[in-house]
Formats: sequence, C-alpha cells, structure tokens
Amino acid sequence: MEKIIARINELSRKHKTVGLTEEETAERAELRKQYLDNFKRNFRGQLDNIKFVEDEEDDIKH
Repeated sequence: MEKIIARINELSRKHKTVGLTEEETAERAELRKQYLDNFKRNFRGQLDNIKFVEDEEDDIKH
C-alpha cells in the first residue's frame, strides 16, 4: 500500500508542475481506485468488529 500511495503522490506532484500524459492520468485513476477499495475494505472490517456494550449487557441479563 505504501508503494501505491507514493506513486499517487508522485503523479499528483507531476500533475501540478508539468502535467500528466493520458497513460499517467489513467494510472493515477486506477491507483486511486485501488487505494479507496482497500481503505473501504479495511474500514468495513473495523466496523464489523465493533461490539456494543448494550448488546453484551443484554446477553448477560438473559
């Protein structure tokens, strides 16, 4: 993931200075998609592992 972020940043800097070719623009879009997909997957995993205290208290009472 660090390589993807580094490449996205490199392409973004280049875009701000000299511009990107069509291939570089497509590469940047693909890398951004990969990054966001990975971020969403990790975030969903974190959300799925959250346990609510109220749920655990209800289980103890029953």
